[in-house]
Amino acid sequence: MRGLIGLSLSCLILAPIADAGAASFTREGLTFSDELGGFRLVSVTGTGHLEDPFVVEEEIGGQGPAVLLITGLRSDFGNRAGTQHLTGFAVVKRVRNLSNQVWRDFRMELRETMEHASPYGDGLSFGQAATGRTVDSGSFRQIRAIDEPFDGLAFDDGDVPPGATADFRFLITDETPARRILLVQDLSPPSAALPPGRPWQGPVPWLRPMLAQRPEGAP
Repeated sequence: MRGLIGLSLSCLILAPIADAGAASFTREGLTFSDELGGFRLVSVTGTGHLEDPFVVEEEIGGQGPAVLLITGLRSDFGNRAGTQHLTGFAVVKRVRNLSNQVWRDFRMELRETMEHASPYGDGLSFGQAATGRTVDSGSFRQIRAIDEPFDGLAFDDGDVPPGATADFRFLITDETPARRILLVQDLSPPSAALPPGRPWQGPVPWLRPMLAQRPEGAP
C-alpha cells in the first residue's frame, strides 16, 4: 500500500541535506546534484540543445520527494530550447524504479526554494507559453502541464514495474536565471480522491485536485 498523501517537503527540510555519497555532474556550466536527497543521480550527459538534450539518469527507491538540484544557470548560457525565454534547455530524464511498487503516476514541480512554489514573477517554468512546447513520456499515457499558480507536470495512467525505467522529455526555461533550480519529483498518491473543489492545504501545491485548476464551466 502506498504511503499517505501528506508526504511533504517539510520532511525533507528536517532531514540531513547532504551526505558523503552525494553525486554531482557538471555539464555546459550547469551542475546537477542529488545532495538534497530522495534519489540517486547516476549520470548526466548532453548539452541541453533540442537535438542533444541533457540526459539525466536517476534511481528512485521511495515515494519522494526526490529533489534534483541544478545550479549555475546564467544569462550567457542562452536558450538552447528554441523558445522565446531568456534561458532554456531541453531535458530527457530516465528514472529507474527501485521500489517494490508499480508506478502509475509521477509528478514534478519547479521551484527556486524548498519552502515556496514558483510564482509567475520568477520567470521559471517548463517552457510556459512556448510554441510547440515539448512535454512527453513513453511511460505514461496522460500528461498535464500546470502553469499557474505554480509550475508542475503531472504524468498519469502509467505502468512502470519495479526494475523498469520511466522516461520523460521536457524543457526548463528561466527569464531571470536563478542561482538554484529545484526539480521536485514525487510519487506519493495524487489527490484525485479528494472532493472536487477542495483546495490542497499541504506544502506541495501541485497535489491539489486537478478539477480545482479548471476554469468554471469547463468540462
